[in-house]
Amino acid sequence: MTNSLKFNPLLPELYVSNFETSLYFYVDIIDFKLEYKRDNPKFGFLSYQGSQLMIQELVSGEREAEKMEQPFGRGINFQIETNSTQTIIDSLNKNNYPIKRGIKDNWYQENNILHGCREILVTDPDGYLFRFSEDLGEKSVS
Repeated sequence: MTNSLKFNPLLPELYVSNFETSLYFYVDIIDFKLEYKRDNPKFGFLSYQGSQLMIQELVSGEREAEKMEQPFGRGINFQIETNSTQTIIDSLNKNNYPIKRGIKDNWYQENNILHGCREILVTDPDGYLFRFSEDLGEKSVS
C-alpha cells in the first residue's frame, strides 16, 4: 500500500464470485486502476477518477458466501462520475460486454436549476449495478 493513497470517507467493498473475472471487468474494460491487491483472500483496492471501491472473492464456507445469491447487490446502484460515458460504452462494445442501458441524458431539478448528466447503466459480472455519470452542466428552469 502506498503512503500517498487517500481513502474516501465512503468506501464500498463488494464480494465477488470470481476475483480474476471481476478484476478484468473493472481494470481492463472500465479502466479502474488497481491500487493494490492481496492474495489470501483475493482482494483488490480499485480507483476510478476519484471514486474508490474494494472487491474481495467470496471464500467458500464463510457465512457471507452461504447467504449470497446472484445477482449480488439487488436494490442498490453505485453512481460513479466519469469524464466520458462514450469511452466506457466503446470499451464495453469492444469487449462484447452487455450494456444494461445505453447513453441517456437526464436533467435533475434543484430549486430553479437543472443539473444535467449523461448516464449509462452496466452490471458487473456478479450483477452489481453501476451508473456512470458524465456532467452536462446546469441550466435555469424556464
